[in-house]
Amino acid sequence: MNFFFDLVIGGLSIGACYALVALAMVIIYKTSEVPNFAQGEMAMISTFVAYSLMNTYNLGFWPTAGITLLFALVLGMILEVAFLRPAKDPSILGLIVITLGAEMILYGLAGWKWGANQNPFPVPFSEYSGISPGGVMITEINLWTFVTSLVLMLLLFLFFRFTKLGVAMKAVQQNHFAAKAMGIPTRRVLSFTWGLSSVTGAVAGMLIAPISTLDPNMMLDPMLKGFAGAVLGGMTSLPGAALGGYLLGLIENFFGGYVSLEFKSVVAFGVIVLILCVKPSGLFVRHFERKV
Repeated sequence: MNFFFDLVIGGLSIGACYALVALAMVIIYKTSEVPNFAQGEMAMISTFVAYSLMNTYNLGFWPTAGITLLFALVLGMILEVAFLRPAKDPSILGLIVITLGAEMILYGLAGWKWGANQNPFPVPFSEYSGISPGGVMITEINLWTFVTSLVLMLLLFLFFRFTKLGVAMKAVQQNHFAAKAMGIPTRRVLSFTWGLSSVTGAVAGMLIAPISTLDPNMMLDPMLKGFAGAVLGGMTSLPGAALGGYLLGLIENFFGGYVSLEFKSVVAFGVIVLILCVKPSGLFVRHFERKV
């Protein structure tokens, strides 16, 4: 029975990281209807910046985290201005290619600056100690990952629900032209949307790095799993994407624990295929048919 609960704890912990990546992708997708395939590399670059601040300048973890989130915000806004904004009436395919180009540029920059070596990412919480209610071990890093993701999701909900900027972002997401006609500065809102998405991804990167290793490839697998979680829950729903990430983490962990550890990573792609065939809008999103 303890093995079952260990799988639940591990699934929720990694699912929390998938949920944050899924949220980061959905924040942009709801605005442009384009999946941002540079999301993983944006998070990876931000995590490398945190690593450099701690190792080169000997900053503590918490000041480093604050500076890193500010860097991630600026990075996201710069990418929107530099890559997306110059495009004149691009197609959906064109926008996808632009995000893929940004991904390769960031990947190459990380390899040039920090190399391909795997580096440990120091954090103030342990992977080996923690609490054990009922004999089930919950490590400090699992607990921090789960709590941090829940707090960030709550802050995002409050931001979109009760702040003027959050409401403006929802208006731009629902109808770009109507929002512009109502006086909303849509370009600045769109830039901030990319910045907010980058911040969310940076949090995911700093939570993933301690349980894996820090290198230019660190976000490849979590980004694909986060995308799968967003597809599972619904690419147009923030709560749906978060639930999809958690659900995927649980499914993946149970599959690895009870079926096959070797094929554990295949589960996410099987989920994408299955959901796109059965319910393309996602499990937690109502499907609408457009009539003309």
